Amino acid sequence: MDREVGEHMGRTDGDAITLRRVSRRYGSGDGTVRALDDVSLAFPRGSFTAVMGPSGSGKSTLLQCAAGLDRPTSGSVAVGGTELTGLSETGLTLLRRERIGFVFQAFNLLPSLTAEQNVTLPLRLAGRRVPRARVREVLERVGLGERARHRPTELSGGQQQRVALARALITRPEVLFGDEPTGALDSRTGREVLALLRGMVDHDGRTVVMVTHDPVAASCADRVVFLVDGRVEGELAGAGADAIAARMAGLGDVPC
Repeated sequence: MDREVGEHMGRTDGDAITLRRVSRRYGSGDGTVRALDDVSLAFPRGSFTAVMGPSGSGKSTLLQCAAGLDRPTSGSVAVGGTELTGLSETGLTLLRRERIGFVFQAFNLLPSLTAEQNVTLPLRLAGRRVPRARVREVLERVGLGERARHRPTELSGGQQQRVALARALITRPEVLFGDEPTGALDSRTGREVLALLRGMVDHDGRTVVMVTHDPVAASCADRVVFLVDGRVEGELAGAGADAIAARMAGLGDVPC
């Protein structure tokens, strides 16, 4: 473990991520935008949480602060027992590289690389050896064992998102963050990707935090956290798509 990250280790409890009174402001004076406003949340280990809210509610900012991609203006964020506030940019980069995975709506694959090469990219950038058995394992896990040498242009959208999932899994992250991971997929392919995310929680004990606008996608999660104007406006546990959609409509945002 990196020394700086190790020095910031605290007590380890049952939460993979903890946000305590987190606020994030952009701009100054009359032009200040409060993207997050005094948010306190905990994401238990081995859980699947969906984050929803109207446009501009702070969903992506919450994800970025929780993942160490952005620093809060005030408050604290901890990943496991590691407090992020005191980490340098290098320390944050190392923590994200070792313990966090990301999947976005845009697959963010390099078109000149094969699926296999895209998957190994995080390890290559870290200067780490790439075990071929591990690469085969993660590609087979997402159903692409036979597509290792195909480039993104030779793959469907769903297959590209599976490559992105395999890339996120190659480092065995504790937490996987998804920002609209099914937003660019048709409903059938989206269900397949959600089933993979669900399996990562149920079978591997990973923690998944997913921003989504889709009540059907959110219904795959253990709970749904709702944001409005940068503040938490309640949550639902074990709810179906209809109940989630009704709650969203009550927040002033009718899902498409």
